[in-house]
Amino acid sequence: MKDTSPEMQKLYHDLLMQKTGEERFLMGMSMCNAAKRMVLSSFPEDISDSEKKIRLLFRYYSHDFSNDELKKIAQWLSNS
Repeated sequence: MKDTSPEMQKLYHDLLMQKTGEERFLMGMSMCNAAKRMVLSSFPEDISDSEKKIRLLFRYYSHDFSNDELKKIAQWLSNS
């Protein structure tokens, strides 16, 4: 779905390009951290840090790795 006019897309792009590479990078990191906080808030509060990492793995990467690969990574995370 594309609900932004070409004029607004250009204006937004131009505004972003006025920022330094570092500023754009930091904006992206801020957005990633906000998304991570939202995902973490959906988990039960009483789970361990390694269980949080494993749940994040499956939430973020379930379409990028096979189930076998995910299980191997999860095993590694649970041992670290």
